Amino acid sequence: MYCRDHHGDDVARDAEGLCQDCAELMAYARVRLEKCRYGADKPTCAKCTTHCYKPALRERVREVMRYSGPRMLKRHPVLAVAHLIDGRQTPGDEG
Repeated sequence: MYCRDHHGDDVARDAEGLCQDCAELMAYARVRLEKCRYGADKPTCAKCTTHCYKPALRERVREVMRYSGPRMLKRHPVLAVAHLIDGRQTPGDEG
């Protein structure tokens, strides 16, 4: 959503529809989530007490989320509500 709206249609895209910069950010985020010490019981990264993203990449993710978050309610309401519920958890909470 962010990539399409900010980087236009004239850039090369991967199979997920992402430009190279956004694909690299997505790959980095996936690795960080796989290595998360809280596993499946983790809260959203914004509420987490352990910041495992590099500061520059954390800011890029914030930028993407600030843009995409409000638009998720319309496009993927179930995922948006699940994300809001996850955001209320703190590390160590039992789902």
